[in-house]
Amino acid sequence: MSDPADIINERLDQLLAESDPASTDPVAFRGRQYDLGLAWVHFPEGWGGLGVSPTLQREVERRLRVAGAPPPEVGMFFGLTMAGPTVVTHGSDELRSRLLRRMFTGEDAWCQLFSEPGAGSDLAGLACRAVRDGDEWVISGQKVWNTLAHMADRGMLVARTDPDAPKHKGLTYFALDMHAEGVEVRPLRQITGEAEFNEVYLTEVRVPDADRIGDVGEGWRVSMTTLMNERTTIGGGSGPPAKGSGAIAEAVRIWKEELVEQTPAMKDRLLRAWVEAEVLRLTNIRAAQNRRIGNPGPEGSIAKLKFAEVNMSIYELCVDLLGPAALVDYDYTMRRSEQLGLTGPAGSSRKMFLRSRANSIEGGTSEIQRNIIGERVLGLPGEPRADKELPWSQVPRN
Repeated sequence: MSDPADIINERLDQLLAESDPASTDPVAFRGRQYDLGLAWVHFPEGWGGLGVSPTLQREVERRLRVAGAPPPEVGMFFGLTMAGPTVVTHGSDELRSRLLRRMFTGEDAWCQLFSEPGAGSDLAGLACRAVRDGDEWVISGQKVWNTLAHMADRGMLVARTDPDAPKHKGLTYFALDMHAEGVEVRPLRQITGEAEFNEVYLTEVRVPDADRIGDVGEGWRVSMTTLMNERTTIGGGSGPPAKGSGAIAEAVRIWKEELVEQTPAMKDRLLRAWVEAEVLRLTNIRAAQNRRIGNPGPEGSIAKLKFAEVNMSIYELCVDLLGPAALVDYDYTMRRSEQLGLTGPAGSSRKMFLRSRANSIEGGTSEIQRNIIGERVLGLPGEPRADKELPWSQVPRN
């Protein structure tokens, strides 16, 4: 048998010989990348992969980056990291054919429609209803905190299809057309001044049964694939300072370039933060090496929990290092920096300090991550729930 690394490099040689990623239309280039099995290399052959170790994806990304390939657009994040693994794991071959290639090329942007006003951390308590009508489902309800929903063509939607089943068992997962009649997206303004989050209202939206992902009533199991990939992606977001990116790299840069007075106390905080970031990075590497091909397990919750804590503490350090400069108006700082042709650190650090407050909520709250770690990793007994096996319709709600 051929070495998988050799196969990867042969396919990369072919791809780069056919097209220059720096000058070829990105959709066309990424389409060819998908066809050669270099989209998600651990996916099965024919669905953007080659059935090899996911660690080989790094070589694909490295060589394409060196060759001048632009990074994926921000709207592609949910498709690449969450929708793709979910569809390839639970979707029919027909659904894979329709969805996977378009999400990898960026022709279809995706968003996540899980949380509701009354069901955030308790996802299984969601109330959005889907009622079968022949070959379609009629869906009504409200979702909230939907990142980039205003840019999305498709949404990963979990809805309740059986109110008489226990709440974890009466859910079904759909690939929602965000342009369908009855879908309304409303922006939510954040503390940073941006509106990357949204609330989505669904009013008798008709969804073909062909857009269902997984079996009817299996929405909880399917959603766990999405959530574990989300937590692993968020948790793996911390890189080493040497790469020049990420929170700790910014803190080191401020220490070297911006500080007038480098006090021992601040140096101690910086070193402690660096150690925390490095431990997180090495833990992610170890988890990636030990992870079998397939869905990530609860280890993603460990990385996600720690990432939230480390990221918030580092950006708090950045603000403290900058002192009064970090308190200036963010919009003014950015406008003035653009006028002067500068990239001022104060405004961006202040913004990231504010944005990092969401890290302990998005992708599953830190409290929920601790429950997952305790029950699934450490084997501790779960919290007693009197309503666990009650039909959803009989569960008391405030």
